[in-house]
Amino acid sequence: MKSRNQNLLIIYTGGTIGMVEDPDDKSLKLLDFNHISEEISELKKIKHSITWKSLDPVIDSSYINPENWIQMAQMVFDYYNEYDGFIILHGTDTMAYSASALSFLLENLRKPVVYTGSQLPIGLIRTDGRENLISAIEVASSTNAFGPMVPGVTICFENKLFKGNRTTKFSAEDFNAFISPNYPVLAELGVHLKFNKEAINYPEHNKTLRVYNQLDPNIAILKVFPGISSDFIKNFFTNFKLRAVIFETYGSGNAPTEAWFIDILHNYINHGGIILNVTQCMAGRVEQGKYETGLALQNAGVIGGSDITTEAAVTKLMFLLGKGLDRENLIFWLNNSISGEIN
Repeated sequence: MKSRNQNLLIIYTGGTIGMVEDPDDKSLKLLDFNHISEEISELKKIKHSITWKSLDPVIDSSYINPENWIQMAQMVFDYYNEYDGFIILHGTDTMAYSASALSFLLENLRKPVVYTGSQLPIGLIRTDGRENLISAIEVASSTNAFGPMVPGVTICFENKLFKGNRTTKFSAEDFNAFISPNYPVLAELGVHLKFNKEAINYPEHNKTLRVYNQLDPNIAILKVFPGISSDFIKNFFTNFKLRAVIFETYGSGNAPTEAWFIDILHNYINHGGIILNVTQCMAGRVEQGKYETGLALQNAGVIGGSDITTEAAVTKLMFLLGKGLDRENLIFWLNNSISGEIN
């Protein structure tokens, strides 16, 4: 692994990591990143060139929307030739959604785009933000003989590096807030940085970066539960003008198979709707042909989502719908990987 100095851009979008405590009234306020080294003295020891930029205005991650994802992707694209790597500071609640979105919006990405944040504000003594930020800088600046050690969109949190579109937030309280249940971690950030090279995807070098700026948010998530009523299902599919629905089912893709239930799904699909079957389980995959209940969904035209996370399913559907694909190509790409989001 090489150690030459890198030119890095850190983009602050908002979130807990950028907050400090006011010494007078103890309230939390936004950190002035021009004075970030006062909060993280270790940054003074880093030899890489670091530039700071912020979204204007910064936004709490609970308010993140598709326009913000497009803005983040465009910033990476605009500064792509000026910097060797990018770090995006982001609130944890929707970080996995944002990382998934950028994995689709930035095609042929050959440089690192590392998301990180914290559970506690960076101005507090016990914050996890210092270590997360320094680790993200280490990852973004790591290279080998061919270029960046980990190109693409990732999430760096609590001594682990995850593939961005394979990650989900697991805990609202633990510092170890994220997991990647269906894909191995890309690196362990302990005393040494141990990269899992077999899990890292290296794009072709002869392709140039392309950024997309269209996302269609006309989708919804429907989670099946015991006792779900026919009136609810009927109203859901008739009262909302949805182009696609993410159907969170039991186990390996199972759901009720009463005639009224299947008829409603089949009718929605016959009128042009898309239903993507994603498991409610934290780990595992949808296999619609494994049990009779799943097979009934498949026969109705429901598309199996394999081992995709809900976060990646949401952003992938928005991305594909935004491209204006015909139905055949839309279904093809839901069944196939675009950026390593499914096996």
